[in-house]
Amino acid sequence: MKAWTLACIGAVTLSVTAAPVMAKTLDEVIAGDHRSAKNKARDSYRHPKETLEFFGLQPDMTVVEIWPGGGWYQEILAPYLHEKGTYYGAGYDVEATRGYRVRALKETLARKTEMPDLYGTMKITELSPPAKLEIAPAGSADMVLSFRNFHNWKMGGTEDQVLGAIYKALKPGGIFGITDHRNENSAGRDGYVKPSDLMAAAQKAGFVFVAKSEVNANPKDTKDHERGVWTLPPSLSGNPENHDKMRSIGESDRLTYKFMKPVK
Repeated sequence: MKAWTLACIGAVTLSVTAAPVMAKTLDEVIAGDHRSAKNKARDSYRHPKETLEFFGLQPDMTVVEIWPGGGWYQEILAPYLHEKGTYYGAGYDVEATRGYRVRALKETLARKTEMPDLYGTMKITELSPPAKLEIAPAGSADMVLSFRNFHNWKMGGTEDQVLGAIYKALKPGGIFGITDHRNENSAGRDGYVKPSDLMAAAQKAGFVFVAKSEVNANPKDTKDHERGVWTLPPSLSGNPENHDKMRSIGESDRLTYKFMKPVK
């Protein structure tokens, strides 16, 4: 695992509206001033408290987040785990990618540097199958979380490799929690996931299914959009004339599944 610094990829500066204060509870982290109003506005679609409580998150856990991206969940998880636990952000391979992914890593590194009271203890690793799969030391993680990533692995044909890396990083009895865009009739390139595909891949990797939640369900999502899931907020990539309609639907209908690495 490689430790990245801002000097490796160029600096980025984050705008902080208030001095960070170490939050003690999940409620305090979610309400914290370190989170932007734009990100907080999406809580009504993503239900972070309910989702993380369903997965069983505790402040003293070692937790790996797969592909944190722009950091929406990272800015909840890392501060919550800062004092008693350990947060790993298993991000992109910066040497082999461009654009959004590089900026996402820069933003992660900036959080760590500029807000050490919230992010100073977080660890940054890489997940880039097939070459880089060590997201955390083997058998060290209490929990691995993935938010809207399985469709990318499925489209890229890397789901077995990624799930294998997750399985390896977890302790026996460790939890794998995942959300993703749900469509039972997905054709595979629309950004949605067939729940049966996820279930089969997870079980193939050795996971045992524990439970599912409908906390992130959205019955308004018709799943027949011109540009797939990206037609909906926050992307709104379709015809601008339909944006108000898409906003009225909200973010996608999502599955929320909880798996476990068996205790042998």
